[in-house]
Amino acid sequence: MARMTLAVHPQLYSIHSFTPDSRIDPKVFEQQMFFIGKTKDELSVVAPTDLALDSLEVESDWRCLEVLGPLGFSMTGILASVSGTLANSKISIFAISTFDTDYILVKKDKLELAIQALKKTNYQIIHY
Repeated sequence: MARMTLAVHPQLYSIHSFTPDSRIDPKVFEQQMFFIGKTKDELSVVAPTDLALDSLEVESDWRCLEVLGPLGFSMTGILASVSGTLANSKISIFAISTFDTDYILVKKDKLELAIQALKKTNYQIIHY
């Protein structure tokens, strides 16, 4: 696999849990970056931590690593490689994929450890 570059976002993010029939606060859509996932069982929202949402549960203090893309759909193993590297260092992740790329969230207190582990396995890390 070619050497991949990951960009560290400066913001802190929170992961919110809602019931599947919850209405999404319109302020979410004003954020520069957010993610929404819905299934029959849940509604999850990832948004900057400074946006307070009335969720059932929230996990705060996540930092975001972006796999710089765009990544073609024919490319395989990218998320597996990054997540495997972090798993070997005992770092939990919250992964999100979009049409163009992947995002890996790690707890802020594990960010430096994550960066070190990724650099050791030949990833290039830049900061936005």
